[in-house]
Amino acid sequence: MKPVFKVILMAIAYLATFILGATSGIIHPACYAYVGAILPLVTAFIYLYTCTAIRGFGAALALNGFICVLFLIAGEADLPYIIGTVVLTALAELIRFICKYDTLKGVRWSFVPFAFSFFAYISHWWFDTEGALAAAVEEMRPGYDQLMIPVINNIPVLIIVLVLTIPVAIVAIRLAERALKPDMKK
Repeated sequence: MKPVFKVILMAIAYLATFILGATSGIIHPACYAYVGAILPLVTAFIYLYTCTAIRGFGAALALNGFICVLFLIAGEADLPYIIGTVVLTALAELIRFICKYDTLKGVRWSFVPFAFSFFAYISHWWFDTEGALAAAVEEMRPGYDQLMIPVINNIPVLIIVLVLTIPVAIVAIRLAERALKPDMKK
């Protein structure tokens, strides 16, 4: 398969993980707020496979850029999301550059900031709480906004989940390496 098609396929798969994460909020607001800690178990495969197609600059940019453009078009991109995505993407690309693009070490370490990308999407809950609650009243079932308030106010759990994302990302990229080992040699 040509690298361009691989990247397009991976970008679509990456979009699917964002949709999966966002729809987890149907269960409970805590699912939406914290699912980003386990999404790296899926996105590691997508990221690693994209890095096999893009051996230089651009793997993180292709994936996060695709999502960002789609969210801008759909009106889902707010300032905290855009800033967070730009910062996380730049960090991932910088780490890959420093560690050398063609090394597994570069892919491994660059995945850690990349793994936080879903948190950039949901950051509006903490940066625009009033707007997030108002949107919940319009878009979700009655009372959903009241379920959100304790989740938003529970900063210690948010910090724990953010810290937990780091080891999950490291384990996830190692699992992806083992599963995709034959593809990585191509």
